[in-house]
Amino acid sequence: MEILLWLVPPFLVALLAMAWVGWVSREGRGAVDADEAVRRMGVALEKDPPPIWATDSTQQPRTRSTGVAIRRPER
Repeated sequence: MEILLWLVPPFLVALLAMAWVGWVSREGRGAVDADEAVRRMGVALEKDPPPIWATDSTQQPRTRSTGVAIRRPER
């Protein structure tokens, strides 16, 4: 049991650091006013979503990976 006593100081330091960070960050830094948040949500909901079928025609269909590595043939 005595051999584990060296763990007590790091544990206490970590505990104090967590408490300090919790205390410092308790204020809502970067918080948005409720009215502003509602306005932003309304603007986002008014936008038309992109159509599901709209894809880039230049993209090639991806082949499904089987998880098996295949070596290239030697030239």
